[in-house]
Amino acid sequence: MRLRFPLRRSNRVVGATLILALCLSAQPALGAGPALAAPAGAAAGPLNAAFDTAAARYDVPRDLLVALGYAETRLDGHGGAPSASGGYGPMHLTSNPSIHTLDEAATLTGLARAALRTDAAANITGAAAVLRSYADRAGLTTADRKDVGRWYDPVVRYGGATSPSVARLYADTVYDLLATGFTASRAGTVTVTGRPVAPQRGELARVPALGTGGVGTMSTDYGPAAWAPAYSGNYTVANRPTDYRINYVVIHVTQGSYAGSISWFQNPSAKVSAHYTFRSADGAVTQSVREKDIAWHAGNWTYNTQSIGIEHEGYVDDPSWFTDAMYRASAALTRNLANKYGIPKDRNHIIGHIEVPGATHTDPGPNWNWTYYMQLVNGVTGIGSGTVNTGGGNLNVRSGPGTNYAVVGSVAHGATVSIYCQAIGTSVTGTYGTSNIWNRIGTNQYVSDAYVLTGYSGFIPNVPRC
Repeated sequence: MRLRFPLRRSNRVVGATLILALCLSAQPALGAGPALAAPAGAAAGPLNAAFDTAAARYDVPRDLLVALGYAETRLDGHGGAPSASGGYGPMHLTSNPSIHTLDEAATLTGLARAALRTDAAANITGAAAVLRSYADRAGLTTADRKDVGRWYDPVVRYGGATSPSVARLYADTVYDLLATGFTASRAGTVTVTGRPVAPQRGELARVPALGTGGVGTMSTDYGPAAWAPAYSGNYTVANRPTDYRINYVVIHVTQGSYAGSISWFQNPSAKVSAHYTFRSADGAVTQSVREKDIAWHAGNWTYNTQSIGIEHEGYVDDPSWFTDAMYRASAALTRNLANKYGIPKDRNHIIGHIEVPGATHTDPGPNWNWTYYMQLVNGVTGIGSGTVNTGGGNLNVRSGPGTNYAVVGSVAHGATVSIYCQAIGTSVTGTYGTSNIWNRIGTNQYVSDAYVLTGYSGFIPNVPRC
């Protein structure tokens, strides 16, 4: 991708009169505590108030508005820095040659573009205004607007995809979030409770969901991948490996959403592309450029000609996007490519964008776990399991391998957990003695091995090291 976020900087209050009392404040980190404790629940914060106010003002379903923002950014505005496609704020208001939601929001609300880009409450207000205008264009009446299923067309329009399959992918992602529910922790806790949804897809109902079948929807290079071709002016047709040997795999982070990134490759103004893009939530993958062709991803022509570019949904400064599902699915592709083209499975040939000579980008960033990823590429792919034994209390789950990391949840005594990898961290004395091993049981979720019966003393064979 072309644009990369710098390190996150604090949100500033821009235009205090825009929406009273909805300015963002930093969420304090949780202090270190004992291994066994009941984690405190997070309090609601200003984002909740911003969503409530904007939804009421423009008669937009509140949870739909939240789900749209979560699908785009997980409600992180990244300090007003732009995404790869020129989107801003938690709602990804965009200004590029094809999508003009930022400009529309400014016209509809009268708010300054600077405020819409940098102030979360203004950004949410602008998105609600744009969605309402799309609902009006679609002919939704007051009664229609109460039915969240009737908002499918406005959501499609908001995403701006030109391909019917990608347009459906974008809107379906939002409605899937409504169906399953989720909790986001940005300036407090924002929750959407899952519920039955019946999206009214209109003409898109006849378009197969991307990757589920239908003519031309699956990749011919890599079986698990869906096929959504990039615009022909965003890559170079070639005949690799005959005319160029493929020597590298280059790892990228999208700085945007899965559907949005695939759509951006189809945008004639992008002038960028990648061969594959992975989704954070479940490791789903879409191919946009054939392996024989040269994607424009590395910013270095020589490396472009000799490499496969793989994008990963997320943002370099937010490790929550780098899920085990995505790591494992991506590593399976990289292993396939290495076997197919004779690429050595080492860090000299499987590299990050930042390692390309002349690179101006930082992805995949410091939160990308290269040790874990390379073990998966090389076939260390086991998943362990264990039973929590605390003697009766709950076991704290922490964001990293140690008691100095924040408590992010808990697991009950007697619960069975999956162990995706193991790391060295703080020594803890528990039911099974003293151990400095921590078990990763989910994305950024670790528990002390001293309280988990795994059947092994120490590391579990064939389970990767984090």
